[in-house]
Formats: sequence, C-alpha cells, structure tokens
Amino acid sequence: MKKVEVFMKERGINPGDYVEVIEKENGNHSIYRGLVMPPYELSEGETLTLKLDNGYNIGILVDQIVEIKVLEKAKPREVREFKALLPKKPNLPNVTIFGTGGTIASKIDYKTGAVHPAFTAEELALAVPEIFEIANITPKLIMNILSEDMKPEYWVKIAHEVAKALNEGEDGVIIGHGTDTMGYTAAALSFMLRDLGKPVILVGAQRSSDRPSSDAAMNLICSVRMATADFGEVAVVMHGETGDTYCLAHRGTKVRKMHTSRRDAFRSINDIPIAKIWSNGRIEFLRDDYRKRTETDVWVDDKIEEKVALIKSFPGMQSEIIDFLVDKGYKGIVIEGTGLGHTPTHIIPSIERAVQEGVAVCMTSQCLYGRVNLNVYSTGRKLLKAGVIPCEDMLPETAYVKLIWVLGHTQNLEEVRKMMLTNYAGEITPYTRFDTYLR
Repeated sequence: MKKVEVFMKERGINPGDYVEVIEKENGNHSIYRGLVMPPYELSEGETLTLKLDNGYNIGILVDQIVEIKVLEKAKPREVREFKALLPKKPNLPNVTIFGTGGTIASKIDYKTGAVHPAFTAEELALAVPEIFEIANITPKLIMNILSEDMKPEYWVKIAHEVAKALNEGEDGVIIGHGTDTMGYTAAALSFMLRDLGKPVILVGAQRSSDRPSSDAAMNLICSVRMATADFGEVAVVMHGETGDTYCLAHRGTKVRKMHTSRRDAFRSINDIPIAKIWSNGRIEFLRDDYRKRTETDVWVDDKIEEKVALIKSFPGMQSEIIDFLVDKGYKGIVIEGTGLGHTPTHIIPSIERAVQEGVAVCMTSQCLYGRVNLNVYSTGRKLLKAGVIPCEDMLPETAYVKLIWVLGHTQNLEEVRKMMLTNYAGEITPYTRFDTYLR
C-alpha cells in the first residue's frame, strides 16, 4: 500500500472529502482547502492531491502535512424530483436539450481522478439557470458516452429523437455532444433531417464544468439563443474567441475542431460562420443564404451504409491498405489526399481495382482549405481515369459521413458520383472563397 493510502486510511479520509490541510515546508506553514482526489495509480504514492476551490489541483507531500481536518465528508449525490424544479413560463419558446455525453456534461470522478460524462441533461440545465429565462427547457438524456464512442447507428437514433421533438411542437432542439466528433454528428444530422425548418444546435465544451475556465455555460446560453432564432438548419455553436465575448454558429457540414484545447477551437472551413451570438440575446447573422424558420414537418432519411472507411494518403503508403478494405467488403473509401487530392502513384492500380469491384472511392484534401482538383497534375488525371470521385471543397469527415448516407440510397457508382457532387446541406461551396483561410 502506498504511503498516501496508509495516511488516508489511518485518518479516515476518503476521496471526495472536503478537508483543510496545514503544510510545513522549509519552516513555513501553508493552509489549503479542497476536495481529496484519489491517489494517482502512476504516482509514487507520497502525495495527497487536493482539488482546490479555484478548480485547480495541488499535490502535498504527506511527510509535510502537519495537520489535516475533514470539514465535510463526501456525500452521495442528492436525488431530487426534477420536474418540480423546472420552471415553465407562458409565451416563451420551447426547447428540448438532448444529452449525449461529452465534456459539456462532464465532471470529476473522485474514484479515478479522471473527467467522465456524468451530468444528466437535467443537471446540465439546472447548472445554467439563465437558460430558463430564454425558453421553456425540456431535457432528455439519449445516451451518455464519450464522443470518441459515437457510431453511425447513434446518429440515426439522435436524428429520430430530434425529428420527434420538433414535429411534436418544440421550437428548437439542442444536442449536448463531445467536441471531438461533434463535426461528424452535425454533418450526419444535416443529411438525415430532411425538410428541416427549425434550429438543431449541437453544443459542447472544451473544458469541463468543474473547471473555473469552463466554457460550458456560455456555450449553452448562446445555443438556446440560436435555438429560438429565425433559423432552420443544423449548426454547431461554440466560443468564437478565447474570452467570453461571443459564440459562433457554424454550418453543420462546414465545421471542424481545429485545436485540442482552446475555447475557440471550432472554425468554419472554406466558408464563413452563419452567425455571432452574444449571451445577452444579440444575434448578428453573417451571411444571407441560411435557411430561415418554417413550420414544415421534418422527416428522417436514415438509410446508411456503415462499411465506409476514411484513410489518409502518406509517403510510403502501401496498396495493400486499399486491397484490405476491398477484401473486407467495404463499400466506400474516402481518401484524404495530399495537396489537390493525390496519392502515391503506385497505389492507383489498387484504387482502380476497388472501383472495378464496385467500391466508391472519393477524394478530399488533407490541406482542408482550398479545393480538390484532379485535372492539374498527371497523378490526379490518373486517379480520375481510375474512377475516383473528387469531392470539391468538402471536409474529409463530411465526405465520409455523406458517403455513408449516399451508399445507403444507391451503390450504383454513377448514381453515387452524382449524389456526392450534389450540394444537399451546404457541404459544397459553389466557388472558392479567399476570405475564409484561417491565418
């Protein structure tokens, strides 16, 4: 047993207890208050870790602890009757918040020290009471997963829940989602929700709700603002800059997470955002071609083919990667090509074989900004001759999601080509914009 575990056991201290610690180091005394974190498995076990009131962690060597006092024992989470706590106000719009997990609905797990999806949609709504002044909120937990565990079958489930809520009279829907794969889900809903006439907003947080720098509250407030606006598309709403000034609404098929941890990680790619949203209610639409609110019923076009792969072209790439996917029965392959959309020339015969065997092969660019053009260089022309479908300026993940959706409707390669090059949900910018490049 590690020294810190012996120390805690002898004093009856458990993870989650709120304690006061007096530390003596070099003759100086320091006093700390915070929640006891569990001992880290990979540590040497000589340090007691506290989560301080400011949200940050501190490690204190147990040999330097002069006194420790338990101010409040860890308590099981209080069970409350949630419906009685939800205020409903006349003349306010009605918005459903669907919870799926992710950092916006996460908190510290004092058994492991990690951040896990833990808040229900109800708890998330109650954590940000300002939203009840904007709309009547109906929370519902669809699933509670990390975004890396998202699957195409879950997109279908979410789409049906969204359509049901909107067709039963909700004025807008918000989906709390982990940020890592939020762009994929936004694209999937953009293709599946047909005749959409109300806002469907995906929102997440870069920093969990237990941290003082969390962006969860403002993102959620701005999402409710956008969900009640004159708007009828799928959009991602996240911080627009590192402070707490405004959020941006990005079209669901043109948005990507561009930073691992910054609060303004999300950017519209090859396009501009739809709107700026301030938490006080001000909304500035930045473009004119967005779809406005209508009262049409939405329906779900959920035909999909999940045997689709997204792969990256790289120096030294072997043709056996393509052959493996074909032999395993994959129906579609999206390639993130280099530059204008290229692969090593020696794998082109395997790509040609894939197409001949009925596999749809689509080309995007790992550059992200700009447009695929297979007519410029000989490699591109060979890829075109092999039957590769150039995906214009689509993001690789959007092309991947779209191909899953398209192959659910047809596996005739000519029809697949036609559908992949049809602009269904703003995924293709008609012309290359030079004012959207992220500097």
